[in-house]
Amino acid sequence: MIITYYGANFIKLQFGDVVVGIDPTSKESKFKSGRFAADLALVSSKHKDFSGTDTLSFGDKSPFIINGPGEYEVNGIAITGFASKSLYEGEERINTIYLVNLEDMKICHLGPLSDTALSTEAKAHLEDIDVMFVSVGGKGLLTAEQAYKICVDVGPKIIIPMMYEEDGGKALKAFLKEAGDDGSAVVEKLTIKKKDLEGRDGDIIILSSTLS
Repeated sequence: MIITYYGANFIKLQFGDVVVGIDPTSKESKFKSGRFAADLALVSSKHKDFSGTDTLSFGDKSPFIINGPGEYEVNGIAITGFASKSLYEGEERINTIYLVNLEDMKICHLGPLSDTALSTEAKAHLEDIDVMFVSVGGKGLLTAEQAYKICVDVGPKIIIPMMYEEDGGKALKAFLKEAGDDGSAVVEKLTIKKKDLEGRDGDIIILSSTLS
């Protein structure tokens, strides 16, 4: 699987010929908007910074869109969405935490989460997570301390921070300080297989945005 970061909460997952886009930024967003053809689009929150699914259509190919809690299966990919809350930019919205089972790996994307604790339902399912994406900055979202506490509670093998561009990297530095990490693990793209996760325990990998 190849993981690419497009800024904000926008993540691209690619395995073989199948492409998944999570929280794509719209053309109206203050963030730059990437564009590629996807088979599946996951939207955590109905805000222009996370719901630009039109950017994931190319030619005559359009993605299957999931934009809320529930259980789904698309192209053999199992997805579960858990309801939570976002106070992004001061307005309360439903946020969906997504669990994606992909290539024998469990991927969790927290979206623009504001809840400082996970729901009982989410906790029951978010076990043995391989890769987790967490927002560490942004008005109305978790603080660096709160974001890292969620990571510790879930215990993923790899943690990938998002939403760290706006303040010149201060939120990311604060998050790394909470984790006692030097921030040296920076890559443009992350190519990973299940076997590569052996021995990892809360390792932080920073993906540089392809749009920066």
